[in-house]
Amino acid sequence: MTRQITKDTTLCMSLAARPSNFGTRFHNYLYEALGLDYLYKAFTTTDLPAAIGGVRALGIRGCAVSMPFKEACIPLVDELDASARAIDSVNTIVNTASRLKAYNTDYLAVSALLNELRLPRETPFALRGSGGMAKAVACALKNAGFRNGLVVARNEAAGRALAGLYGYAWRPDAAGLRAGLLINVTPIGMAGGADAEALPFAEADVAAALAVFDVVALPPETPLILLARSLGKPVITGAEVFAIQAVEQFVLYTGVRPDDALFRRAAAFARGE
Repeated sequence: MTRQITKDTTLCMSLAARPSNFGTRFHNYLYEALGLDYLYKAFTTTDLPAAIGGVRALGIRGCAVSMPFKEACIPLVDELDASARAIDSVNTIVNTASRLKAYNTDYLAVSALLNELRLPRETPFALRGSGGMAKAVACALKNAGFRNGLVVARNEAAGRALAGLYGYAWRPDAAGLRAGLLINVTPIGMAGGADAEALPFAEADVAAALAVFDVVALPPETPLILLARSLGKPVITGAEVFAIQAVEQFVLYTGVRPDDALFRRAAAFARGE
């Protein structure tokens, strides 16, 4: 039977510089599987204040926020949950009776995946990037017990600020790194971008690492992840991060938590498997 969209259907959405189908496939799969009268649609914008104003004015229940809007949207909401306030970065907005509350479910996803990786906490890491997602990753690393870290960022002010916030070092480039855990939190390797085929770290540095983490979710297998897998390295992919943080968003929007089996089916469907 064809799904019916009516005036009472609840709308959720995402805002990203380069929207993908992952979120739309993931959320809509779960809505249908659970019989929820919701619809999810991805958008981009060149006018963030107007877009967030539209979320409020049109009664859009939830809005996922991706690069480059994670920090810029903070002044546009009414309240920050502790998860967003701790790192000054937002990836989820929930609209309740025109009051917008912002959360960060990226932190939860990264923390869970770092625990699954089971690296010794004394392992030195290099994190490339200094934006909103980098804050979530750095905070998760610090709280997980990783104390020997390096933030790599061309923007000295942002890089030093992020490194200083969590007690890590900073440097402007990734040349000659020898870190046990390499983490990319930049758009390098993202489909459709200028650096879609590029590597954020040199091949020799990847070969010397114990594990690799790329937050880029599209494509699911970035050049960095493909290289790491070919070298037999354990990896954390952006698609894994996206799926875990997305299910936490789903719970915030709907009040319903899918069981693990349904979550895995939705994630596989979102990846096109």
